[in-house]
Amino acid sequence: MDMRLNGRTAVVTGASRGIGLAIAAALADEGMRVVAGARTISPELAKTGASTVAVDLSTAEGPSELVAAALELGEIDLLVNNVGGGDGGEGQLGGFLGFSDEQWLQAYELNFLSAVRATRAALPSLVRQRGAVVNISSHGARMPHSGPVTYTTAKSALTAFGKALSEEFGPQGVRVNTISPGAVRTSLWEGPGSYGAALASSLGLAHEDLLAGVPSSTGMTTGKFVAPEEVAALVTYLASPHAASVAGADYVIDGGSIKTV
Repeated sequence: MDMRLNGRTAVVTGASRGIGLAIAAALADEGMRVVAGARTISPELAKTGASTVAVDLSTAEGPSELVAAALELGEIDLLVNNVGGGDGGEGQLGGFLGFSDEQWLQAYELNFLSAVRATRAALPSLVRQRGAVVNISSHGARMPHSGPVTYTTAKSALTAFGKALSEEFGPQGVRVNTISPGAVRTSLWEGPGSYGAALASSLGLAHEDLLAGVPSSTGMTTGKFVAPEEVAALVTYLASPHAASVAGADYVIDGGSIKTV
């Protein structure tokens, strides 16, 4: 299906790997001019043909710097607030009492305030273009017990933020939607020193054995991790004119992990 995105401009945060990289590649394949931001510009991101900006999106200035770079090329039609997570497993498994103020602030700066700041900077252009915002949240926003509480509550804030934005800016022509993936096989699960590696160690399991068991242990009826490309495909649809009446929605891609209606 032609998504009718050719020639439009997208800004993607956290695009060097995983879901963000897949999104940047998918949008570029649709003919969009992609401006991609990340702390480190990976070779894989460079190969997508995106215009890249090396920037720390967890800082107060980083998101606006990325948007400013995009505006130098023209108006913005799509903002994808993807940056998030925090791949390190150290200090993430001790429960609520194990988190310091600094860890809470770090989680909210990266997973929530980065989206607030990028959206604030991009909205004037998005209003002029009658554009779209897609926030990448997590199914943990609906099941806050399912991961580190700093991360899941920050994602809950991001999901609520998207709904509020949709109500305020929908009448001005800006569609805002959220995607909430479940377990996606990215560096958060796979990398050395990652959350997945730390979790495996805490359970006395080999890392690969943990990964093999994640789909069943988290109730994924599909029996497999979500692929980053699946999330990217939904982003392209939500950004397109084919989704002109989709606004304020939260799409869950979690392999059936959430069992409630």
